[in-house]
Amino acid sequence: MSTEPNKKLQLLYTLFCDDVRLEAGNKLSFMGIFQNIMVQQLPASLIKFAVVNHWQGQGSYLSEVRILSPDRQQPIVVSQPTRFEISSGGFADNISFFVNVTFPVAGEYWVQTLVDSNLFEERALLVTDQQLIAPAEESSEAVN
Repeated sequence: MSTEPNKKLQLLYTLFCDDVRLEAGNKLSFMGIFQNIMVQQLPASLIKFAVVNHWQGQGSYLSEVRILSPDRQQPIVVSQPTRFEISSGGFADNISFFVNVTFPVAGEYWVQTLVDSNLFEERALLVTDQQLIAPAEESSEAVN
């Protein structure tokens, strides 16, 4: 969902992962990419959590990322605003690192990306615990 009217800026993708490293040749390595979080029990804490936004366009922008509770009433974490620039026709990666993020309950959390203090996009992040997952049915014995 994009609410930003600026046609010069496009968010090509957002990744959730455990860590991001800058390698030789200015390449990024992503460790532990995920879409959902499943834990043994809640509340649960992630020691390190990264949100990677890959942008295309041109201009100078101020970006921030926040994660909201399932009811969208409480911020779980909020990044510091970060300025990034894209030269004409170029690309930029904006990485927000969070440490010791605690998810108190199961549910659909909302990862929001703001550009120049306006909501640009939001993505759902499902957090579940194994207690909510029904046990797999017992398999029947095979007949020889």
